[in-house]
Amino acid sequence: MTTAALSGFLTGLSLIVAIGAQNAFVLRQGIRREHVLPVVAVCAVADALLIAAGIAGLGALVTDHPVVLAVTKYAGAVFLLVLAVGAALRARRPERLDPAGDGPAALGAVVSTCLALTFLNPHVYLDTVVLLGSLAHQHDPGAWVFGAGAVTASVVWFTALGFGATYLRPVFARPRAWQVLDVVIAVVMATLAVLLLV
Repeated sequence: MTTAALSGFLTGLSLIVAIGAQNAFVLRQGIRREHVLPVVAVCAVADALLIAAGIAGLGALVTDHPVVLAVTKYAGAVFLLVLAVGAALRARRPERLDPAGDGPAALGAVVSTCLALTFLNPHVYLDTVVLLGSLAHQHDPGAWVFGAGAVTASVVWFTALGFGATYLRPVFARPRAWQVLDVVIAVVMATLAVLLLV
């Protein structure tokens, strides 16, 4: 059982740590100290639900109905392109982190964006529902222990990324640092959108 949990943790971590739109968003919110706890919670709970669904058998259902992934793919690509354009426009006018003069975005808007980045990304379904769901059953009767390990990896990663980003705050007091971050975010999201379409 310990082996299954450790395997789930390491496998989950290896899939989650990859640079993507969701991680870029969590990093940005962490640097801004803007609704970090809700963002981390949404990401971790979403992963937990998707991993549990994969272990419960949703992975087979998703692979049997490719139209579901196709619709998600195109919706996700459009959404990522919109975010890429937004980041590129922000990079043209880099901001300076000024807590006194820069109010936070509304919680609802931040959570909605986080949910969209999570559930409009077909790779999330492939990684959590299909791949982790399949790998978990290689550890029967410890499939749910494997899943618990993967969920723990998700919680640890998003917590570290969201709250650890605070330490980068002094760097992002300079407008140039925001400009570089927004350019990187724009490139990552545009690249992911193109990869989804091809």
